[in-house]
Amino acid sequence: MTGLIQVLGVVFGIVLILVGILESFFFRDQRLHRLFLIKPQDVDAVRMWTFNLGFYNMIWGVGAIVGALMLTGAEPAAGRVLLLFTSLGHVLLGIILVLSERRLWASAIAEALLPAVIAMLLLV
Repeated sequence: MTGLIQVLGVVFGIVLILVGILESFFFRDQRLHRLFLIKPQDVDAVRMWTFNLGFYNMIWGVGAIVGALMLTGAEPAAGRVLLLFTSLGHVLLGIILVLSERRLWASAIAEALLPAVIAMLLLV
């Protein structure tokens, strides 16, 4: 079971890092405006929050990967706690996302589903 949790944790981390890169460096790309609910005339206004949000996601992603890799290391309990914290944090963030903007329900599911599975596997 640990191997499955590790694979899912690394995938989760990679997804967060990739989303962070899109948010930080490609938010001006008009193909992503629909995903981020950005209007072309608002790109400059949202630059600061998209840039910072992207780095938050990249850091969360690194935490998920480190936690997953630690599961078979010298401190597996620390890895479980780090991965569980990261996973439960994104489950909560997915809930907050859909509560704050219902049009982002698909993004909220994408944000919360995999970490919810990881959290359940860690807690059983």
